[in-house]
Amino acid sequence: MSDPKIPDLVDETNDESFPASDPPEWSGTHAGPPGHDGAAPAAGLRTIASAFPVDEAIARVERAVTAAGMKVFVRIDQAAEARAVGLTMRPAVILVFGNPKGGTPLMVARPTVAIDLPLKALAWEDDQGEPWLTYNTPALLVQRHGVDAKLAATLAPVGNLLEKAVRA
Repeated sequence: MSDPKIPDLVDETNDESFPASDPPEWSGTHAGPPGHDGAAPAAGLRTIASAFPVDEAIARVERAVTAAGMKVFVRIDQAAEARAVGLTMRPAVILVFGNPKGGTPLMVARPTVAIDLPLKALAWEDDQGEPWLTYNTPALLVQRHGVDAKLAATLAPVGNLLEKAVRA
């Protein structure tokens, strides 16, 4: 039973408010390639074209990071999760991975870095069916958490590894 002192933030009679299980109608907005709409890319993110479809790209990334001694913590197929609740979206898979030897010094220096670590790679498809890979750069940790740039740069080789994995 709900507490009468706490207001009900979901008004089922108002279209402006809906429960998470009842999403609004599709808006018609689609993601295209980065910069297609003239917007600047998000700070701290790097997006590159992938030579491989989403499933193959993320498999290649997974092989590359494990071969480099990193651990894969989780693989999330966002499109499959959407389908499981009756929604549709273009292919998008996130791989969460890292190595405590690399990440722990950053988290010791700035505990808030833990919100952005382990590392993540997102393989996704735009509305033209083109595959992309997006990942956080070390600059994100500098900008968002004030981590020393030299310390954050210890993660820079990971970006090179990811990009190599999705190039032909």
